[in-house]
Amino acid sequence: MSSDSTKLIHFLEDELSIPPTSIKLALQQCKKDLGPLPIVLWQQGVLSLQQLERIFDWMEMA
Repeated sequence: MSSDSTKLIHFLEDELSIPPTSIKLALQQCKKDLGPLPIVLWQQGVLSLQQLERIFDWMEMA
């Protein structure tokens, strides 16, 4: 896992309080579908659209 992915996971857990189990399941789905983690979390109903936008803003600044 790249350092960018690790930073994203820490952001999801620390800033958005996304449970590690939800992240783990989404990462497994990413491997199958090759989709980006934030989109997979949103598709699974873990993230709201506002949280997804916040992640994209964070990624842009990082």
